[in-house]
This record gives sequence, C-alpha cells and structure tokens, in this order.
Amino acid sequence: MPKDYYKILGVNKNASQDEIRKAFHKLAHQYHPDKGGDAEKFKEINEAYQVLSDPAKRAQYDRYGQVFDRAGAGNNASGFDFSNFNWENFDFGSDFGASGSSSFGSDIFDLFSDFFGERSESKNRKKKTDNRGRDIEIDTNITLEEAAFGTEKEISFRTYIKCDNCNGSGYEPGSKQKTCSECKGEGFIRYRQRTIFGEFTQIRDCPKCKGRGKIPEKPCRKCGGDGRIYDFKKIKISIPAGIRDKETIRIKGEGEAGLFGAPSGDLYAKINILPHPVFERKNDDLYTSIFISFPEAILGTKKEIKALDGKKIILKIPAGTNSGEIFRLRGKGIKHFNSLGYGDLYVTVKIKTPQKVSSKAQKLLEELEEELKED
Repeated sequence: MPKDYYKILGVNKNASQDEIRKAFHKLAHQYHPDKGGDAEKFKEINEAYQVLSDPAKRAQYDRYGQVFDRAGAGNNASGFDFSNFNWENFDFGSDFGASGSSSFGSDIFDLFSDFFGERSESKNRKKKTDNRGRDIEIDTNITLEEAAFGTEKEISFRTYIKCDNCNGSGYEPGSKQKTCSECKGEGFIRYRQRTIFGEFTQIRDCPKCKGRGKIPEKPCRKCGGDGRIYDFKKIKISIPAGIRDKETIRIKGEGEAGLFGAPSGDLYAKINILPHPVFERKNDDLYTSIFISFPEAILGTKKEIKALDGKKIILKIPAGTNSGEIFRLRGKGIKHFNSLGYGDLYVTVKIKTPQKVSSKAQKLLEELEEELKED
C-alpha cells in the first residue's frame, strides 16, 4: 500500500512548499537519531520530503500514488540515501558544532533542505558583495554652552574617501571596461564540494573583478582601481540644541567611501560634553553654587548671577537663610531636546566663614552671640 506522504509530514494536500519545508524541519529536529530520535522514522520523513518538495515528483505522486523513479533518488542531486548510513558513528556535535551549525555557515537542517530536493544554487543566486563603505564612529567634544544652544562643528578624521581622479569608478577617465575573463561577466565563481550529504555548490565573488563582472582596461592611476583613497576628510556637523552627553548623531553618507563608486557608509558622531567651571548639568536642569557672608545670611541680600547664556539674573536671598539652602529659578536651564520648554536652574547658597577677623569685629560678634542667646 502506498505511503501517505502528506500524513507523514502532517500537512494537507494543498500545502505550499514553504509549509512542507517547515513541517520537515520540525519533524527532522524531533526524530533526528543523534538527538535520541527514531532513525527509521527520520528516513521516512526524508523520503516524504524528497517527493513532496519536488513539484514534478509531487504531481506524479498526487496522480498515481507513487513516484516511479524514487528508487534512484538516493544517488541523484536531490537527495541523500540514509539507508546504509551509520548514525551511531556520526558525531552531530563535533562535525557541526554544539549549536548545530556547520562549517558551511548555515543551520544543519537548512543544509538538509538543500540536499533533499532544493539545491541552494537553484533556490537562490548569491548577490554580489555589497561594496558599500563601512560606518564610522568618532568622538566629538563640545562645551556645555554648545550643547545647550546648538552649534555647527567642523570635524576632521582619516578614512577612505572617493577618488577625485576617477570619481569612484576605479578606472581612468575615458577608459573602457571589458568582461572579466575569470567569471565571464557573472561576478562570481562556483566551487563544488563533496560532503557526507552529497555534492553542493558554493558561490563566491570573483577575486579578479571583485564581484563586478567587468574590469577596466586602464585602472585609475591614483586609487589603483578601488575608486577610493585613504586621506583626511573634513565635514561640518549640525549639533541640535539640548543634546545630552554621550548621545550620538548620525550623518548619512559621510562614513567610509564604498568600493568602485558604491555608496558611502554613515558617520556616527558621539557627543562628549566637557565639564563646565560654573554649572553642572543633570538632564535638562543646571546646578550651581554661590557664597554669601554671615551678615548677608542673617539680614538677607540680593546676588547677581550670570546665566549660561551670559544674561544677568538677580537672586533675592531672604533674611535668615541657612547654608545649603537651594533656590529654584524656573526655565533658566537647558532647552528640552524633544519637547517645548526649558529645564530649571538650581542655586545652592553657601555661607562663607572668614578665617580671621579684627578685634573690633570679634567684639561685635561676641555681642551678637550674647544677643542671640537671650532670644
């Protein structure tokens, strides 16, 4: 009696190829002999998958209930015959790594799917290498004032920049391009390799044309054909008002230049705000301290404070202020980065005690002390 391959994989007869593949992967994990599964069941699953993953074989199976060339499936390019394979001597961990990843750079069960009816070369065609330039991160120091009010900063750094002689093309102006003799214009080379699962094809970029498929008759004399040179780059970046310490600004397309005129990477400017001699920043609030004399603390006073923007602020200090008291000035801090409004300015009052006083001042202080005792 013919086997019901749909039932074996647990899918219905209208299942898509993607559903069949996912079902096979799930069951392969479950019944793999090296994971304590049933070897016979695993071979049955493989047999069903070889048929249902091949459109021609699946159509034949749906019509006749069997596949007439199935006996030779183990030796063709679509599958692997597990009937004589010694699972007991196969070390899944050492051959493919503890995580199940092979040296081929793909999951073991993705590799199974490539040999059980879906060849990697027929399934996908490897794209040419992305010659885009790398992203760059640099540190940029700014003052607290620049962070608070925004600024435009010129920065300089060394990286690959587009060659100005060939404009990134890699060949001399006016020079023609010819088809690469190594890859015949495809940009990649196929390498065939045999494994325990059969023969498979790896596709790599052509080393001669570096994936382009064409090579110039006359490479650029300045960049040697790469389309870029290593040199200093100067740009101006706009730093928005309210930016915080360690935040990063992305400048699109200002990173490393790509090969052969490919797009440049991005530049990431990490902002470092330098310490300020007067103010300390916490989020969008500013903190500072002022000193007053003992009589000023008792009698009260007014103090002039210069804000971060240079404007003068008069702070009224009431009589009887203690050392360490904090006064809040609303809206005198840093502009909010992503919303309207400003932070606040907090001023801590400290009483300055003189180290030496005159005899007259000492006498007056003693009298004041006695006066305060009576109160």
